[in-house]
Amino acid sequence: MSEKTLTRMDLSESVFREVGLSRNESAQLVENVLNHISDALVSGQSVKISSFGTFSIRDKAARVGRNPKTGEEVPILPRRVLTFRPSHLMKDRVADGNKR
Repeated sequence: MSEKTLTRMDLSESVFREVGLSRNESAQLVENVLNHISDALVSGQSVKISSFGTFSIRDKAARVGRNPKTGEEVPILPRRVLTFRPSHLMKDRVADGNKR
């Protein structure tokens, strides 16, 4: 398995090569898309990208946790968490990549 991480620069470079925008325009386009996705999530909306997956926000209630080292009970505050659910097409594509 590859240890490489896909970065914003990689995405903008790909847009530059595939679409033909300038490098600056490509970087701005990627930034705008990521900002739009982030803003939607912050406002509580789900973001569904067809054939890729769905990003959504989930509210988790307060609960009592336990320190595994000491066994001491510790309160865990309520919080919002980001979740991602991949589409079936994405799951299949990733699974097929493992067969190579």
